[in-house]
Amino acid sequence: MAGCLYVVATPIGNISDITLRALDTLKEVDFIAAEDTRVTIKLLNKYEIKKKIISYHEHSAKECADGIIERILNGESCAIVTDAGMPCISDPGELLVKLCYENNITVKVVPGASAVVSALAISGLNTSRFAFEGFLSVTKKQRFEHLKNIANYTHTLIFYEAPHKLIATLKDMLEYLGDRKISICRELTKVYEEVIRTTISGAISYYENKTPRGEYVLVIEGAKQKENKEITIEDAVKQVLTLIEQGEKPTNACKIVAKETGHKKSDLYSTMQENFKSK
Repeated sequence: MAGCLYVVATPIGNISDITLRALDTLKEVDFIAAEDTRVTIKLLNKYEIKKKIISYHEHSAKECADGIIERILNGESCAIVTDAGMPCISDPGELLVKLCYENNITVKVVPGASAVVSALAISGLNTSRFAFEGFLSVTKKQRFEHLKNIANYTHTLIFYEAPHKLIATLKDMLEYLGDRKISICRELTKVYEEVIRTTISGAISYYENKTPRGEYVLVIEGAKQKENKEITIEDAVKQVLTLIEQGEKPTNACKIVAKETGHKKSDLYSTMQENFKSK
């Protein structure tokens, strides 16, 4: 296992949701880089694994990453884990993976539980196309810009949210995304796991009367696809005639309608001429 970084998934709630390969990897690596050493120690103790752990989190990532890279280049193997689920997704582990590739270090994945995919699978919404949007920014300007940019996306959207920000986030989503179907997944795989399928406005009403608790995954219906009704050449010519009646020259009227409908300007002009001849 020399000179390698292992990206190892850990349980998202139920401690039994860990793979045999993940346990073997954690036993065999030289050291573990953990988001919260206290959480990881509980997991290791459960499976009687004794291993050196170093802290690697959002605030220490830049400082610790170089040291981890140096150790791997010197022949040690490292497993990176997060508190729950797949590390390196909306997570400081992303930096470590990039540095490994920059230093020609092998990176291997040990897959397992993921809150994003788990929530999507039980959402009852479209699963064929989706986008994980992570946490919305706490900065209002960035938050609103983010929602504006994705408002017309037709695929399913997935967000993480903390309980104390949930109601405010739902209200912002209602304003920028409209009242869509939403599946709210709380405390997945834990004792108080709960999935609420409703609308965004319905979720706001629900949580205004019930204090949000636990960690949330929000799975939201994509925007409705706009119907693209094809305009016939006859209807397009009617538009041309209307513009001519309003004072436009025939060639210019055909040019305007051609741009709006997709019909060729020459086809519009010739059809209009034929209509005049037949009268």
